[in-house]
Formats: sequence, C-alpha cells, structure tokens
Amino acid sequence: MKAMTPLQLPMELTHARAQDWLKSLMVALRQEGENQITVDASRLTRFDSSALAVLLACRREALSAKKTFVVSHMPDQMRQLAVVYGVSDLLQSADN
Repeated sequence: MKAMTPLQLPMELTHARAQDWLKSLMVALRQEGENQITVDASRLTRFDSSALAVLLACRREALSAKKTFVVSHMPDQMRQLAVVYGVSDLLQSADN
C-alpha cells in the first residue's frame, strides 16, 4: 500500500474560509484509506483560531474512523495559539 500524501493546508486559513476548507478536508479525509491522516501546515502563513477549529474537526473525524491524526510543519505561532486555547495536547505534531 502506498504512503498517503499529506492533506495540504492553504497559505491562509481564517474565519472567512474555514467552512470551505473544512468541507474539502473532510472529503479528502473520508476518501483516505491509510490508518494515519497527516495534515501539512507548511504553507500556512495567515490564520486565526478558526484554523485550530478546522484541525480539531478533522481530528474528530479521523478518530471516529479509528485513524490517527497528526499535523506536520505546524507554524510556531499556531503552536502558541493552541497552547493559549488549551488544545495543544489534542493536536499531535508529526515533527516531534
């Protein structure tokens, strides 16, 4: 079985586009046959707390499908935001 290509986050993920991105990520996540879902945040440069909400929703979907969920290349500012919101333990990093 081939390795999964990580789901790519956009350069900007703010409240204005969060619902659109959540829908597209959910479709991709449901189609993925691998046991681990990886989201690549390396392109993300502009975001707000809505980006965390999108990631947490994807995590819930992955866990409900008995899959693991990790985020790779999470920007430091996003890590800090996750700490402020108390969700850093829920967003496992693939970079550790």
